[in-house]
Amino acid sequence: MESPGRDLSRWALISIAAAVVTIALKTAAWQLTGSVGLLSDAAESVVNLVAAVIAFIALKIAARPPDARRNFGYFKSEYFAATIEGLMIAVVATVIIVSAVDRLAHPRELEQVGVGLLISVLASAVNGGVAVLLIRTGRRHRSMALEADGKHLMTDVWTTAGVIIGVGLVAVTGWLWLDAVVAIAVAVNILVIGFSLVRHSTAGLMDTAVPDEDLAAIEAVLNEFRSDEVEFHDVRTRVSGRHSFAQLHMLVPGAWLVQRSHDLAEEVESRLRGAVDGLVPTIHIEPVEDPRAYEPWRR
Repeated sequence: MESPGRDLSRWALISIAAAVVTIALKTAAWQLTGSVGLLSDAAESVVNLVAAVIAFIALKIAARPPDARRNFGYFKSEYFAATIEGLMIAVVATVIIVSAVDRLAHPRELEQVGVGLLISVLASAVNGGVAVLLIRTGRRHRSMALEADGKHLMTDVWTTAGVIIGVGLVAVTGWLWLDAVVAIAVAVNILVIGFSLVRHSTAGLMDTAVPDEDLAAIEAVLNEFRSDEVEFHDVRTRVSGRHSFAQLHMLVPGAWLVQRSHDLAEEVESRLRGAVDGLVPTIHIEPVEDPRAYEPWRR
């Protein structure tokens, strides 16, 4: 696995390239057919391009090392990118719905449907491949920006699929209103995905605790070191982009030398880092005989 501070912006460049290609393809498909569904699909690809650029900038910022003003680094910049992408998805969905309603009121015949749909299928294949790549890479490297960008592209794939079905049905049945109805249905699905992205990224900005599986891994390590002399409590965690932070208290006999306590804390921290990718642990040492050492942090 790459270092949590590694620059992952090169992956966003793939998304930018894919957006440029699909914009050209989908615009051509719209101009050939005159379909409002294909027009909406092309509009979403424009937003994909803007979102990919935002992700690229956020990943560049997240790769910066900690400094005097940002002691814990710039990892949370990825959450801002994911939030913006979620909001942009919602804007696109709204535009699609408005265009579809207008087309319901003013239906029109479609032209060169076969060629237009073939071009759309090609564009969807490009987006689908890049979306899967970005989602997998984002999850592997704990990058919210990459995963959000991949999910954004995947919504484009579903949009195109729905539009292709709608336009195909219009060509077969002659029911012009189907073009607009399918576009509206796809837009509603996009709104749901956009809301999910915003909710997820907002949770990250609020210092959400690490996932249950990571917390279990932390407890498993601490259990290995617990004994009649050593205890741990007040374990607090938070997630910040690709990093996770854990702080806890380690209780040891007051008679222990500082060096012995420090050596044990270093060993525990090393094991914690090995158990949870990207974890930054901080241990506060307290004397086990002092009643104040057992006071909870929640007040």
